[in-house]
Amino acid sequence: MGSTLVKSGHKRKRDGWSRRARALVFANPLYRLTLRGGRTARLRARPTTPWPGDPVTGEQVMEGTFAFGGQMLAIDDIATLPATAGERWLAEFHGFGWLDHLRAVGGEAARLRAATSIQRWLDAYGTWSASAWRADIVAGRLCHWLENLSFVEANLDQERLLAAIAVQARHLRRTLRGDVADHRRIRALKGLVVCGVCLEGWAAEREAALAALEQELERQVNPDGGHVARNPALQVEVLRDLLDIRGVLAGQKLAVPDWLQAAIDRMVPMLRGFRHGDGRLALFNGSQEGRREDVDLTLTQAAAKSRALANAPHTGFQRVGAGRMLVIVDTGPPPMSGFDSQGHAGALSFEMSVGRERLIVNCGAPPRIEGPWTPALRSTAAHSTVTVEDVNSSEILADGSIGRRPLEVLATRREADGNTLVEASHDGYRQPFGIVHKRSLYVSGGGEDLRGEDTLVGPGSRVFAARFHLHPAVQASIIQSGTAVLLRLPGGQGWQFRASGGTLRLDESVYFGQGEPRRTEQIVVLGRLDGQGAVVKWRLAPVER
Repeated sequence: MGSTLVKSGHKRKRDGWSRRARALVFANPLYRLTLRGGRTARLRARPTTPWPGDPVTGEQVMEGTFAFGGQMLAIDDIATLPATAGERWLAEFHGFGWLDHLRAVGGEAARLRAATSIQRWLDAYGTWSASAWRADIVAGRLCHWLENLSFVEANLDQERLLAAIAVQARHLRRTLRGDVADHRRIRALKGLVVCGVCLEGWAAEREAALAALEQELERQVNPDGGHVARNPALQVEVLRDLLDIRGVLAGQKLAVPDWLQAAIDRMVPMLRGFRHGDGRLALFNGSQEGRREDVDLTLTQAAAKSRALANAPHTGFQRVGAGRMLVIVDTGPPPMSGFDSQGHAGALSFEMSVGRERLIVNCGAPPRIEGPWTPALRSTAAHSTVTVEDVNSSEILADGSIGRRPLEVLATRREADGNTLVEASHDGYRQPFGIVHKRSLYVSGGGEDLRGEDTLVGPGSRVFAARFHLHPAVQASIIQSGTAVLLRLPGGQGWQFRASGGTLRLDESVYFGQGEPRRTEQIVVLGRLDGQGAVVKWRLAPVER
């Protein structure tokens, strides 16, 4: 374990030096001369997009207000961006996805605003800059410019735009592997495929990008269809990129590779498995709920008629639905190195919903990765699972990656007479404390009973806490002399939580499922190991009316 972390640290240091060296090269004025090439940029096709913009957001852009990544910033001049702009905001801004929102507004004023913005951007950022020319950002920008060309072409210099597209596509081709190594590489490859379809003389680049994408999907999409980042929101994002690639190929009657269609078909059931009864996403590894409409549209465009995946052994999730109850459990290790920048220390955490109402949740993730909430929300204590001595089951390092982590996460699933038992364990607390956490979850066939047992196996008298974070819409009160908690869902249904093996209490919590913090509560069962371990048994059942 130690040697692995040392090697990983050396690799991050080398990557840092490599990025700085590339930046020095790209910032050199002579570098742009190498991108001009000998071919005149000509269009052979115009891509379309199935993703509609939002006219409300478009009206904000018309007024000079851009809301991305948890920040709403007003801009007087595109050439002078606010110093407070965060990484996600800059990526969204320079990626030009907001052109779709202007197109949704429609009309001559929106067309002129879009065209003027592109021209002004070319004046200010037409040469390399670190925040605007990262491979995935370049790819997104090229796609959105090409998709919206018909919307803006009457008000801008098309030849200048096509020349800029060709220059940036050449840069993208050169820098793809050095710039991004995680899910963003798929976005970068999408940009090359789209350019390879739409620009004359780029067929070879298209085929090379497709060959690289095939290898990348083998690395990033598990056999069960889950993305290796184990983040439901990224599952949507990557699937959409693949649908865009399929769409641009099919739109020009080019062959859609079998491996691409197979990856899409695998990813759809996994995405369905990440949805709660409200149609939005579960909160694991940096995901927020998202919009139901966006998930619906993604699944519609995928055109794959498949059920939600219940057992995802490679990605490490279990989904149990019975009656109106739905339970989604994290039964896997944190995301692998290189894909763990948004990973959480939420081993064996779970979420539960009843119909369209969420009851037990994880705390979610903030929209700004630079914000003060990020370390807290990635911690084990921000998840509905067990903590020992308030230490994370996986170590979140200063650079955002994960260091110490569980070496063994095991899970089994048994079903009989409609009832389901999920048994899982992780050894993330073995290294600091010599402790293994085992969790059993039993869901009755009618969905009227959820029983759990959390076992800590190991020495010492460490303090532990079993946490059950509640959705903000749930009302909670301790009853029966502190031995139970009454939970009331917005629709009026009551549920009762009971536990043994520790002291039951209600504490404050916070919920970031929809981007902004909302106050809520958490049930905490607090106890101490007795020298050989500890067992907490708990039950959630509806209250008879």
